[in-house]
Amino acid sequence: MPKLFVDTQPLKHINTGMGQVCLNLSKELIRQCPANWEITFLVPKGKEGFFGPSVQYKVATEWLRHWRTTGYDVWHCLHQGSKFLPAQSTSLVYTILDLNYLIHPSYTDKQKAKQKKRYQARVDQASVVTTISEYVANDVRQQLTLPPATPVEVTYLGANVPDNIQSLSPSFRPDGPFLLFMGVVDPRKNVHTLLPILAASPAYKLVLAGDMKPDYVADLLASARQMGVADRLILPGSVDEATKWWLYAHCDAFLFPSLLEGFGLPVVEAMALGKPVFSSDKMSLPEVGGPDAFYFRSFEPQAMIDTFQAGMATYANDPAYPDRLRAFSQQFRWENVAATYWRIYTGLV
Repeated sequence: MPKLFVDTQPLKHINTGMGQVCLNLSKELIRQCPANWEITFLVPKGKEGFFGPSVQYKVATEWLRHWRTTGYDVWHCLHQGSKFLPAQSTSLVYTILDLNYLIHPSYTDKQKAKQKKRYQARVDQASVVTTISEYVANDVRQQLTLPPATPVEVTYLGANVPDNIQSLSPSFRPDGPFLLFMGVVDPRKNVHTLLPILAASPAYKLVLAGDMKPDYVADLLASARQMGVADRLILPGSVDEATKWWLYAHCDAFLFPSLLEGFGLPVVEAMALGKPVFSSDKMSLPEVGGPDAFYFRSFEPQAMIDTFQAGMATYANDPAYPDRLRAFSQQFRWENVAATYWRIYTGLV
């Protein structure tokens, strides 16, 4: 019986993007599991039994980080930063979400070099490297050295809309029409550039939902007060899944001016509900947003306002626009992601 080991220890932060990747992919891997395979999930303490009794569990402990575990045929490392690795005899599927660390301005050259060395060691061990976008795949080829026999496969992330979305109970409801951003509220996401749109759109509130970086949020609020829009800026922090999907379903538009993305899952989630998406044109986002997202080509205030107003008019005047967005999003589904990974796993044994 072939044995698969999947590192899902980011479940300790289940409402984060990586936590949701672990949750949704794992559920679909279990659903599609061939009858002759056994799956073991590496989980944080307290999550034993999280996926039910049909699979095995190993708790992510400090000692395990320093012990190359044996007894598995395939080991899937779901994110490039994991410190849990198998014995050399185990086939390693190494997923790289992004290499943004290597270009982020807050890290020193020494820190970047140290991290790059870690990434390279894992790539050297991997039987297959997977990435979540063509953009990241190209970045991997440029930044790291791939062994000649190690393939790189692009395996997009997924977004499955809940069946009961109309009956969801959110933790809060904005009063009146609102625009939405979903993600970490920090400099990488560039959300301060949205304030001129809010200032030019007095009918709207702006919801920025996600983990907050205090220093950045303090500066953001100071700018909002100076521009006279602080009373229409809503910062709920990280939200649960019910609230997240309710916000997507009820917003008038989704705004995502991010500067650093390996994929951009919130863009897909908003498109899946037919919402107009206004995205930056950086990194992987044009690949994920496709031909019907609206793109910020400049972050100058008037350019942002013009892009938003023109896009909203285009969307409002084309009744077929929501259906095109939904149709494009259908390629990004967890059932497709899991099927691709099962093809990879079975090809390694």
